[in-house]
Amino acid sequence: MTDSKMTGVKRERRSGRRVPVRVPVSIKSKDRGAETSGFTRDLNMSGVFLYTDSHISEGSELEIVLILPSELTQGKKQWVCCRASVVRVEHKAGGEFGVAASIHNLEMLPEIPS
Repeated sequence: MTDSKMTGVKRERRSGRRVPVRVPVSIKSKDRGAETSGFTRDLNMSGVFLYTDSHISEGSELEIVLILPSELTQGKKQWVCCRASVVRVEHKAGGEFGVAASIHNLEMLPEIPS
């Protein structure tokens, strides 16, 4: 019997391949009620990794608004609102935070005509 703790091998917990894409995000923390911004490093329909200047705690519940790239929406960019839970936070140099979040709910938003 092989145990991943003993062999030092990390198990992949993602469900689906992440698309490396940098898109701006609006982030609202349900814990603090504060709204901030950031940008994605990569994402798929079940998770996102993003960077922000605001401290967000592991376990926080977030509401994230962003444009899904065409690679995830069958050819057309789409505005979405995601409800997600923070599973990991990485502190970066310069006061930036890397945030990994698991998406629980994804709601497509209507296009606003210009």
